[in-house]
Amino acid sequence: MQTRNRPIILLVAEAVTLAHFARIATLARTLDPSSYEIIVASDPRFINLEAPLGDGFRPIRSISPVEFAETLARGKPLYNAETLTQYVEDDLKLLDSVKPDLVVGDFRLSLAVSAPLSKVPYVAVVNAYWSPFADISYPVPDLPMTRILGVHLAQKLFDIARPMVFALHARPLNQVRRRYGLPPLRADLRNAYTWGDYTLYADIPELVPTRSLPTRHHYLGPVLWSTHTLLPDWWDRLPEDKPLIFLTLGSSGRAELLPMVLTALARLPVTIMAATAGKIELGDMPANAYITDYLPMNIATRRSQLVISNGGSLTTYQAVASGAPVIGLCSNMDQLLNMNAMERLGAGLSLRAGEISSRELVAAVKVILGDPSYAQAAHRIGLLLKQYDAGQRFRKIVSDILAGENGPSSDPLRS
Repeated sequence: MQTRNRPIILLVAEAVTLAHFARIATLARTLDPSSYEIIVASDPRFINLEAPLGDGFRPIRSISPVEFAETLARGKPLYNAETLTQYVEDDLKLLDSVKPDLVVGDFRLSLAVSAPLSKVPYVAVVNAYWSPFADISYPVPDLPMTRILGVHLAQKLFDIARPMVFALHARPLNQVRRRYGLPPLRADLRNAYTWGDYTLYADIPELVPTRSLPTRHHYLGPVLWSTHTLLPDWWDRLPEDKPLIFLTLGSSGRAELLPMVLTALARLPVTIMAATAGKIELGDMPANAYITDYLPMNIATRRSQLVISNGGSLTTYQAVASGAPVIGLCSNMDQLLNMNAMERLGAGLSLRAGEISSRELVAAVKVILGDPSYAQAAHRIGLLLKQYDAGQRFRKIVSDILAGENGPSSDPLRS
């Protein structure tokens, strides 16, 4: 029997949003290729935004971001049992081909079936606000019910129905686990989102606290990522006599809001640099707006006094790491949960994309730019983030797992 020179680490991203792919690509780059054979698997739709991944990249199918967003907007389970079954079959082929010693997944829910079947240890990467051990409340997302009843009444009904809703969203994965002879998880979508032999939270406990974490659950810290795209021609011509706002609604934001946002911000003495993520063609734009498809976030946020985003963790963490407060135009629960944490620490404001008005947006911008406490809070969080080296923590955890230093423990997420 041939002995391997290096352990094989397979990292799999469910590329329904850029954030999942970005985190996996970034974590893969933190590993030492002289110590491990590193393979990244993902739908290739975002691969041009990342530096070349080389021969270690394997394409694997994900549903489209449009299908994902439409399902979210309807409040339905994100995957039905048939889709998850196909995912499992795709995973099993990949696992059989690669034969990894360890598999790391970001929102690839099917790995909760395929990894145990292949007898490969599985590490789930997820935001801590989806943990069943998170010490948080859950806001009602923008659903048809929310638009009809209003947020206040919809929240009251959601609070009552949430356990049943979360159980409904966990059902497809449990159906597939049973189909393959695995025991079901507890009937709660938080268990479906976070199950793994090991679970790593891409957050810090100061932002998203938890209680009584199992021994195999660890805070990783934010996984900071930026596109590897060139700066636009106008970058060196940006005016410096007014506050600079970085506007991006990312891969999962409502791109149709961009014209309204840009028109609203045209009333203010600010300069806007906007990244469309290639999702919308913009016509005549205000004189104070500079438009491109993508901007390197790390560079753009360092130059900004304010970031306006969809409220997702990828952009907000990059913003506060640079000391810039955030306004989140949130649609789904993931974005609302993330921005609730930012609001709690005073580093931003959360607005609902489904009911946002230009007047409300302008008022929020004036509040943040006029009150230095928001930038001060973002700076404080940025200092906290410097204490969490996600790459170093990830390397240590991988090394410990492969060395057998994280011993067996009971699974708190199973029935």
